[in-house]
Amino acid sequence: MNRLSGAQRLANRYRVMRHGESKANAAGVIVSSIETDRSGDWGLSEAGRRQALEAARACGLAADTVICSSDFSRARQTAEIVRAELGAPEVIIAPALRERSFGDWEGTGVANYSRVWAADQADAGHPAGGVEPADAVLERATALVTDLERRFADRDILLVSHGDTLQILQAGFQRVAATSHRSLPHLGTAEIRPLSLAPRAESAA
Repeated sequence: MNRLSGAQRLANRYRVMRHGESKANAAGVIVSSIETDRSGDWGLSEAGRRQALEAARACGLAADTVICSSDFSRARQTAEIVRAELGAPEVIIAPALRERSFGDWEGTGVANYSRVWAADQADAGHPAGGVEPADAVLERATALVTDLERRFADRDILLVSHGDTLQILQAGFQRVAATSHRSLPHLGTAEIRPLSLAPRAESAA
């Protein structure tokens, strides 16, 4: 469910940021469980730290930017680098921005992402292999945005998260099905991108 589907406009300005290169990225391993993340050293690589700092210096965001982050270490570390560079308030930790859970593919090679994405295109609610359905990711991510809309107005808000979560959130802003998330422009590591809510389609007369 897209919690933004009924919105005409948004009160805040949203940017999303994918975390910098992580040690999992460098190793080519899927780390999508918060328990796995907390039990090991899966934060940013040195290259990822540099990417995050470069992105923060180039982003043009003000010191009063609201920064929300996934609680995975690679996202939190990215968000803290940006916060320090901007002199922004304390990062808001938001489990709704967590990595998508890849279920049985946890700990396997990243080549297995393509299996999940192929299943997404067939059915965003697919439960195969314990993978978190794309529709469920869409609901939790857009629910966070609606909560931020209640809490803030006329603010720049930066959401620091993960590749699949942000692809699916991007689909929500574009008002397209979660099944279509891989057809949208992909975010590179440490990339910051503005998201604008697409106009609502007019009902047929």
